Amino acid sequence: MGLYWSFGTVLLLLAITAPVALAFGFGGAAAARSRFLPLRWFGHGYIAIVRGVPDIAFFLFFVIALDQAFEYLRHKVKCPDWDQPIRQGNDFVVCAAAKLPLNNAAQWVHETYGFFLAVLTFSIVFGAFAANVLYGAMRAVPRAQMETAEAYGMSPRQIFRRILVPQMWVYALPGLSNLWMVLIKATPLLFLLGVEDIVYWARELGGTKTPRFTDYPHGDWRVWYFLGLLVFYLCFTRVSEIVLERLMVKLTHGQATLGGEAQRKAET
Repeated sequence: MGLYWSFGTVLLLLAITAPVALAFGFGGAAAARSRFLPLRWFGHGYIAIVRGVPDIAFFLFFVIALDQAFEYLRHKVKCPDWDQPIRQGNDFVVCAAAKLPLNNAAQWVHETYGFFLAVLTFSIVFGAFAANVLYGAMRAVPRAQMETAEAYGMSPRQIFRRILVPQMWVYALPGLSNLWMVLIKATPLLFLLGVEDIVYWARELGGTKTPRFTDYPHGDWRVWYFLGLLVFYLCFTRVSEIVLERLMVKLTHGQATLGGEAQRKAET
């Protein structure tokens, strides 16, 4: 049953991470084109730094740093009388009340907290890539349309909301589609974050002896379990390609793009 539940874990991760990462990306892209200089620096810095760090290094480091940041803030609030150093060599020591989650918390609380950290980490990483895609899409919208809106008396905020944002998705969808595929392929990184995903259970159930299960009535079946994961990911990506292709056809209908031109020629 743990294997079956792990498929749900992966799908839930994708369902939550995709919109959250898109929100991070939209915020980063909007900040990168802001007229306020510090905000523009922040947007460009977020895109450059996160995209420039290898994903595995970011996942391994950022989760630990984020967890310690949460515990440090709780420690300052809940234990103001603490007189010992928090950093003791390589150890990070906070009071018991500041632990996240608490030591006496139920197992599902520990699993939910780990999943929350994984979602937040995935969202920040892929949000930077989405920000780069959306920033390029915003710049691809013809400048003449913004100038026309200005001539009609629209404010910069109205132009952004009514002209730029609705049209940028046509230019952003190809890049976002590729990013969705990369996100699907990156879900096995949950294994590195301590979440019991499908890769974890494939290794545990396929092996004859593992740290969790010491004895099995079968040989080494890991190749068959991982072959099943291969089929799952290939089928999932194929379904995603079909859905994204149909979405692209719908968005480009009547637009002055290569996709829209191809549709007009097909109709005539």
